[in-house]
Amino acid sequence: MSKLPEDLPECMVFLLGKAYQKAHGNFKKQLKNYGLTNMQHLVLEGLWYDEGMTAAELCKLLIMDKATASGILERMVDTGWIIKKPDPDDGRIQKLYTSKKANQMKEKLIDERKKANKHILKKFTLEEQLLLKRLLRDLI
Repeated sequence: MSKLPEDLPECMVFLLGKAYQKAHGNFKKQLKNYGLTNMQHLVLEGLWYDEGMTAAELCKLLIMDKATASGILERMVDTGWIIKKPDPDDGRIQKLYTSKKANQMKEKLIDERKKANKHILKKFTLEEQLLLKRLLRDLI
């Protein structure tokens, strides 16, 4: 068995990965009762932000690649979370909308995200929270 590098606990890739795993796993548990994944929740929030976007516009907003989004969007259509409608000006373009089901759950789902964020940040002072958010934004 090989020995782990001594600097592994200080490795940013390792630390960010572990932080992601913890935050993602906790939020996944919160969303399980709704039948949504973290990415599906992100799609809903994106559409609530700007209803009627195309898939390309949504991908740009969420910093998501089109291949990943395609499968997620199809599953969300199949499970009744979103609706695709042809653009009235160009029938070749599909616009994305949240369904009645999604809109009825909007406040609860946004509250779940807020609870997840609060849980992640609870160990930090307000100043540390603001700094962490700024630093993370600078990485993307």
